[in-house]
Order: sequence, then C-alpha cells, then structure tokens
Amino acid sequence: MILREIIPILIACSCLSPVTAAQAALTSSTIPPLLEDTQDFSEIVVPITSVKFTPSVKLGITGKPGPNLDVEAGFGTGFCLDSACRFIATNYHVAMGTRTHKIKGEKIFRRFLATGPQDKDATANALPNGAVLPFAIKRDLAIFELRRSLPHHHGLTFSLDELEVGQQVDIYGYPKGIINPIRKLTRFPATFKAPTTSGLLAFDYQSDKPIRMGGASGGIVVDRKTEKIVGILNGTTETMAVAVPVQTLVEFVSKVEPFLAQRIFPTGNSVSPVPADLYPKFGPSPDHNPKFVPVRSDGLQHRPEETPEVKLLRSKAQLLADSMRNYIAVQSYEWGSGNKEPAALAEYEVRVIDGFQRFREYPEGKKELEEILWPRLNGWVNPSDDWTKLPKMVGTEFRLKVQQAPDVIVNQQRMKVFQYYASIEDDLCGFRPLLDLGFFTVDKAVKTACYGEVWTDEDTNIIRISEHLELSDKLKAYRGWEESQVVVTYGWLSRADEPHRLVPLTFFTNGRYGKHVHWCRGQFTDYRIFGSEVRVVAN
Repeated sequence: MILREIIPILIACSCLSPVTAAQAALTSSTIPPLLEDTQDFSEIVVPITSVKFTPSVKLGITGKPGPNLDVEAGFGTGFCLDSACRFIATNYHVAMGTRTHKIKGEKIFRRFLATGPQDKDATANALPNGAVLPFAIKRDLAIFELRRSLPHHHGLTFSLDELEVGQQVDIYGYPKGIINPIRKLTRFPATFKAPTTSGLLAFDYQSDKPIRMGGASGGIVVDRKTEKIVGILNGTTETMAVAVPVQTLVEFVSKVEPFLAQRIFPTGNSVSPVPADLYPKFGPSPDHNPKFVPVRSDGLQHRPEETPEVKLLRSKAQLLADSMRNYIAVQSYEWGSGNKEPAALAEYEVRVIDGFQRFREYPEGKKELEEILWPRLNGWVNPSDDWTKLPKMVGTEFRLKVQQAPDVIVNQQRMKVFQYYASIEDDLCGFRPLLDLGFFTVDKAVKTACYGEVWTDEDTNIIRISEHLELSDKLKAYRGWEESQVVVTYGWLSRADEPHRLVPLTFFTNGRYGKHVHWCRGQFTDYRIFGSEVRVVAN
C-alpha cells in the first residue's frame, strides 16, 4: 500500500579557445558611459568573489627567510536565475576558479555544473591563476542554489528568439577595477555579430577604445529593446565578447532543476513534474468506462479482453518497477506551502537494496535511517517510495483498472496517455496522517481509493505517473486532510558499458489541510550502482 506521511498544522506545538576567458582578461577597464535603464540591474547581476590566504616562507630584505602570507583571489559575475533570486547562474570556469562558499553573504547550498573534465566535448582552457581546466566551452555554465533568497534581488525574463546580425545588446558584469577588490556593475554596449563554430554567440563592442573586462564572466547579455536575457557572457577580447546561448541554459536547468525550469522557461521541452493531468478523472462507474460494465448473463462481473496497448503498458510498467530494486542515488528535498519559496531543504543518499530503501544525510551523514528526518515546520508532507510502487501498481501483478485515452502532443512530443483507478477494496493506495504532540506522535495508515494518469513515449516507455487520493474532510481518519496527490517523472540514464535504463527523475507531493496547501518536491541525481551487494564476513 502506498503511504505518504501527512503532517497537519499544530499551532500549539513547534516540534512538529580563440577567445580568452573574460575572467582571465587584463585587470584594467576602459568603460563606456552608462545609458539609462528601465531595470535596476544591480538587483539582477551580482559579483562573485573568493579570497584564499596561504601561509608560506619568503626571503626578506635581510636575506633571511621569514613568514609570508600569499593571497589568491578569484573574481567573476553571476545573475539571479529565478524571481526570488535563490538560484545564481554563472560560468563553469567562474564556479571552479572562485570556489566561493557565499554570494552576498548567503551560503551556497548546492552547486550544479553543466560541464567538466569528463565532458566528451571538453578541451583545455586557461584560468587566471595559470591553471588549465578542461571543460566544454559551449556548456560553460554553473548554478548555485542558496540557502535563502537574496533580499532585494530578482530575476529577469529570457528570450529564446534567434538573434539578427547587428541586433543591439548590452552586456552587464562586474569587471575588476584598478584596485581589484573594488568593483562596480558596468554596462558594455555591443551588437550581435554571428554564432561561432563552437556553439557560442559573438558580439562586437560599440566602442572605439579597447574594452578590458576581466571578472565580468558569468554576466548577462540583454537585448536592448526588450531587456530580455539572450546569453551568458563567458569570454572576451579587447574588441569582441562571446556568450553561451539561452537555449543551452534552458537545457541545463531542465536537467538539473526541472521544477525551476517549469517556472522560468514555460516553453521548455521538459515534461511537467507538477500535478496537472490532461483528462478528467477516470472512475469505476459505467458512466466513466463502459468497458467495465458486467456483460455475462450469469451475473458474474467480467472484464473484457484488454487492448494490446494496455497489455504493453502493464509489461513496461512491471519491467520499470523490477529494474529499480537495487541502486544508490542522491535525493534532494524541498518543503514549502502555497506559492512560497521552500521553507526547508535537505539532501539524502538513498540506498535501495532488494526494493527496500534506506537513507543517510548527504554528504556527511554516517547514521542509516529508515525514513528521512522531518523538517522543522508546523505542517508538511513527505513522499514515500512512490517512484517504484506506482509503476508496480499499474504493472502485471495487481490487474488494476486501466484504459487508454487519446494521444496528445506535449512540448512537441507525442505522448500516449493511460488512465487508471483503484478502489479502497483494491488495497493499493493510502496515506498516513501524523500528529506530532511533542512527546509522542499519533499516526495510523488509512486506505483510500485513487486514480491518475500514466504518460508514455511512442514506444510506451513510462515518462510520468500521477496519483490522486480520494479523501473526504468528513472522515475522521483523514484528520482534516482534503486532498493529496503525487507526480513522479522518469528519464533515461546512459552510462558507459551499461544498457540505457529508465530511472526516476523528479517527485512532487502535495496535500491540502483546510486552506493550507503543503508540498514536498525533489529529484534524483548521481546514480552510482545497479545490482545487489553481498558482504561476506569471516568468523
């Protein structure tokens, strides 16, 4: 039975290259005058700086060795990716060159890198400190997720339109000044020149003087008329700048933060990871599905022969459930309510052995846990192992009621859609409302009916499964909860010397308690092993 922990609000208890990297350019800058903006870009673009002190021994003026302190500083630029400015985008080479732990005083919670030395397109690139860093220049992107949003900062909209030759843009960044630590936001007017052979966008400066803008890497290129972001600056010469296209950023964000991509790139090609089914509820009555009307004259109910498409879905769903019985991954969690930003964040390493999952806090946790720790909030919802139980429920074992709906086109992809329904008597769906009274908790699993949709590609490989529990605020066992649903998405994992396989990508669980909607969302990353482990211990 699928159980999700549902925690009601308790007011009385709180227990509950041809171009040099811009960061490596010369330190002096020839700055054209700023033009008037309708946006305050100081609330969008942020400086990224790191300073490292290393003790050493150096010969003094007397010729004798003495203590010395070497200073290594890294400079770059970033910008707010989302409206609340909890995600900062920049270049990969800035992220690796600065190694900063804070941005404008806020701690970095997680880092996402679009490329690296293992990238198949990686080439050697020089950093300001003289080191050589291999990465793919066309994917020179990184994202910092902060613990808390930057106050008084916000994101900007993006443009996916193709640029025209001569189109006027403005480049915003924090170049190093004559005195390196002193930096200010600067705008560099430019025009679009052409796409490069390496997949970047080239721009010519609108200035007769040489432009030197070291430290501006990770800044933004903005269309002058619409003030929409068209690229992310990642390299310069004295007469030209290059940038990573926004389309590459869309692909990167959709991969590492699909919930964020859904909000800031609504026209992206990713499948929706949030509850939004395509068809009305599928139910068990004859009005909903005439196929399931009793037809035998002896009064016994008889389910007609299923279509080949439904039979194939069952076999594919069972294969997916069976393939996820052994693996290790990192599972991230975000808890919140309503339309607010997450109120709590966490990461766990999830280890699934023979279908049973165990957790440890990531990356430093030592203790193995049967369940993740509750967030310190007055109300929350926690997911269960829906990623494996939902496909198993639709598979060949339980003979759940399933029908095929008309195909649809979702983000330019043809999808097959199947609907399912399970009654309380099927004993397949349920949840666990929990009251935290401080010194003890009260909880009891409750059976429910449920329904949902399964989206597949044209080969009937499962891409998304939703589940909606049928709750009633009149039943005391539900403890006031009126709605609960979950969505899990799947995608292909490709690893060397291993066959492609479907794995869970994202999960989203929410529930409504009175007027309050609580949610938990997250994703799976860093898959490492598949297969059982056997440990032999000698006496």
